[in-house]
Amino acid sequence: MIDVGIREVWRNHDFRRLYATRLTSQFSDGLIQVALGGELFFSPEKQTSAAKAATAFAVLLLPYSLLGPFAGVFIDRWRRRQILVYTPLVRALCVLVMIWLISHDNDLFLLAALVALGVNRFFLAALPASLPHVVTEKNLLLANTVSVTSGTIAAFLGAAAGFLTGGTLPSMATATCLYVATSLVARTLHPDLLGPDEVPRETVRNVIKGMIAGVRHVAERRPAALALGAISLYRFVYGLWLIMTLLLYRNHFPSGFDGLAVITAVSGAGYLLGALITPAAVRRVGKDLWITILFAVASAGLLLLATPFRQTLYVAGGFVLGVAAQGIKICVDTIVQQQVADEFRGRVFSAYDMLFNAVFVAAAAVAALALPPTGRSYPVLGFAICAYAAMSAAYLYLTRAYERRGSESLTGPDQPKT
Repeated sequence: MIDVGIREVWRNHDFRRLYATRLTSQFSDGLIQVALGGELFFSPEKQTSAAKAATAFAVLLLPYSLLGPFAGVFIDRWRRRQILVYTPLVRALCVLVMIWLISHDNDLFLLAALVALGVNRFFLAALPASLPHVVTEKNLLLANTVSVTSGTIAAFLGAAAGFLTGGTLPSMATATCLYVATSLVARTLHPDLLGPDEVPRETVRNVIKGMIAGVRHVAERRPAALALGAISLYRFVYGLWLIMTLLLYRNHFPSGFDGLAVITAVSGAGYLLGALITPAAVRRVGKDLWITILFAVASAGLLLLATPFRQTLYVAGGFVLGVAAQGIKICVDTIVQQQVADEFRGRVFSAYDMLFNAVFVAAAAVAALALPPTGRSYPVLGFAICAYAAMSAAYLYLTRAYERRGSESLTGPDQPKT
């Protein structure tokens, strides 16, 4: 059944072009992330603490995350194919500026990184908003599984390539060329193919009004709101774990940057497994219950594998979190695409992107206050374990309560007892 669906999706040449656009860009993103990570956190002359890590993430993610909903309003008015064509070119230019600044030992390269990440908000929100235009609704879950998972794996492969090159500047130079290639691939799509279905001729006169309309639209669709809340909370706890991991490999585990490459690769394998098992699991238990199960798996994985703070077991914990993260994201993406009308998708996915990054910055701020320089903290790890367990119970309760109310509204008021 899955093979038939995948073949049906793959036969669509427009899906293949959108898919190739995603892969090329996310491979480049992996290269850039490793290059920036090495420059910010693993340069021998730089001392890394939780506070410095939190500051770096805040500088890189928070400003444009707060502007995310504004980007979404424009995505619902601009041709999404044009966004996919031109944003990679802007990113290529920003990376060239970063290369020049880093080669001259100028910390202003962070400003160029800010612009590159800000432009990427448009690209990342346009991709899922475009997907329903190239596949049928019945194949949307499979298409998300293939697209999101392949994109994540492409980013991990890009990161692996960055580790292998062993240098910041070669990784960035390669990424520049690939961003140009991304633009060329996106150009093969028809300009009007990816929507939005209706584009007003007038310019945007009230961005705030458009944002509020998008928020109201989601609020009226409880499954989408619950799904976005769930993945935001997952991301917050994952952010705590990631800052802890950076500090452990920087200041505690003996393997250092090489060990970080190993856990990155193992987490990528977890993402792949999460993608492979999610379609079958969703058919058996449904998206909501699968999200609930994955929260519980994440909690158990950290409890059993991360708490000893032994490097081998800790890597296995990263694998489990990768499985859970990918399965939850595939389900959430599909729920939002199915629940949200096309004219609101750009705004909603931009808000989704904003939440994804803003809660990560919040997690980094908490980590800065709670984590020691070595990253080894049983209280923080215990909080993560309990938080994932609580999320599992809460999501199950809230989704079941919504289903019960829906059933009651369909059957009408209670009938008198006979």
